[in-house]
Amino acid sequence: MSPAPANLEAPLEIVEPLCAIFRRKLKAEGAKYTPERAHVLDAIIRIDGLFEADALLERLRKEGRRVSKATVYRTIKLMLEAGIIQRVLVDGEQAHYQLVYGKTPGDLLVRIDEGRVEEILVPGLADICRNICKARGLTLKGHRLQIFASA
Repeated sequence: MSPAPANLEAPLEIVEPLCAIFRRKLKAEGAKYTPERAHVLDAIIRIDGLFEADALLERLRKEGRRVSKATVYRTIKLMLEAGIIQRVLVDGEQAHYQLVYGKTPGDLLVRIDEGRVEEILVPGLADICRNICKARGLTLKGHRLQIFASA
């Protein structure tokens, strides 16, 4: 599943290197930044769009990386908790993920009949979200719109 170009409403902002965020999360969990976890992080950074854990594992193995399935799944869990990736709802059968740290993920149109996902741009949606938050005395930190559709 390859999304279309990203939502360009908000600027790209990277505050800290991604590996530093991940290392801090691992240290807080009493875990180490192993070469295997580094390979998983590197592979995720190189993926454009959505990915599944099993496809990530297969990609790593094709690259000659020796990474266990358990390591991939545990690393994904840690990255979710650290806010590096997010889970994307596509269907109830398989979890999909995407890198979000340092990116402005676009809103998604999920074609449930085709199992296809595309990023969409909804002009003015960020302004609507900001106004909703402002009316409640809040500051918008992000938004996510997922539209599920079929023919």
